[in-house]
Formats: sequence, C-alpha cells, structure tokens
Amino acid sequence: MPKASAPVQCPQLCAVTLLGNLVSKPDIRYRANPVLAITEIVLATRSKWLDKKTNQYKEWTSFHHVKVEGYLVEQTLLQAEKGDVVLIQGHLSHIKPSTVTTKNHPAIIHASFIQKFAKSYTKSVNQIHCSGQLASSPQLITTANNKLMAQVNITINQQTYAIDKQSWQTTTLERELHVWGKQAQDLAEKAIIGDNIIVAGKLNYLSTAAKTQFIEGKTIHLLKN
Repeated sequence: MPKASAPVQCPQLCAVTLLGNLVSKPDIRYRANPVLAITEIVLATRSKWLDKKTNQYKEWTSFHHVKVEGYLVEQTLLQAEKGDVVLIQGHLSHIKPSTVTTKNHPAIIHASFIQKFAKSYTKSVNQIHCSGQLASSPQLITTANNKLMAQVNITINQQTYAIDKQSWQTTTLERELHVWGKQAQDLAEKAIIGDNIIVAGKLNYLSTAAKTQFIEGKTIHLLKN
C-alpha cells in the first residue's frame, strides 16, 4: 500500500512595507558558492500619537533589523549612508541578526525590494498585511488605561524564493497579534483555534530586553472554518 503523502501547506500572505532612516552605514559582505552580496541594516521608523493627559504629541521610534541579499544590495546600498531614507518591502523570517547575541532577539525582515532616497526627516511607513491561522485562544485584557486588548498567536505559512538555493520554500512562523477595542472583544468572543484571519496593521516590539516582535492589528477579518 502506498504511503499517504504529507498534507500540503497552503501559502499565506506576509507582506511588510517600511519607510524610515538608516541607523548606520551598511556593512556589506560577500558570501561564496554562489558569490552573493549580503548585508543587515537597521531601519528606524517613527510614529506619533496624542497623549490626552498632557494634550501633547509624543513620538515612538521602532528599530527594524532587515536582511538584504544579492542584486538588491549592489543596486541600492553600495553608496548608502547613515540617515538615508530607505523604502523596503519584504517578509518576516526566523533569521536572527548576526550582530546580536541575545537568544530571544526578534527575527529580522527579509527584503524583496529596496529603494534609497537622500537624507531627510520624513513621515515613516510601517505596515504589515498577512493572513494566517489562530494558534491559541484569544485572551482579552483590560489595560491600565481601561482599554480592551485581545492577545493571540497566529501561524503564517509563507512561500518565499531563496536566492542562494534558487528555489521556492515554505516557512512556517508564529507571531503574537494584538488587537484593540471592539475588534478585540469580537475576536475574544467569536474566535477559536484554527480559524483563519486576515490582518492589516504594523510591526511593533515589546518594551522588554528581548524586544520581542509582534503584530499590532489595525483591521482584522475573521474567517470561520
């Protein structure tokens, strides 16, 4: 009797778009077999919000580690300098920054498109669009500011092209998702493990030593199985 084949994982969406400033000049290296330019950059994006207690705007800076390979490096980053504005589109990964030794440091973003602009202070872009499945039951939390937040883990099966291996690969990764307000309450009341979810939001990092990366959902769509 022939053996049953393993279930095929359906590819899901995982698209990250960032526009921000280079924290430092890229350190470009070359890897052999095949010869491939490679660098890891840190991109700073900024967001502002109104503090209702003080009626003043506050700013928060997020630092995103990004891996860039091949012709993207040579076309865009050879002449890049600290402070340059960079637009990146890419996807999440399991890869850890080579310059960081902390075990729990967040995985970096793998760039599939990059464009550089002259130095300036510009309005940042921090967006992620993804689809996945709920890997845990949503937990509804009331914050110190009396706001509702739902916290849940989602699994994403993303299909990406590996330049060095010249083949398509499917990678399964998991991220924590935070959702606020009415959407948080609906998610906690209606969602169960295994449900499909579509998320539009931004990448954020916990204010802990590990700087754990999570997705802050702005708009979600829950699709029941």
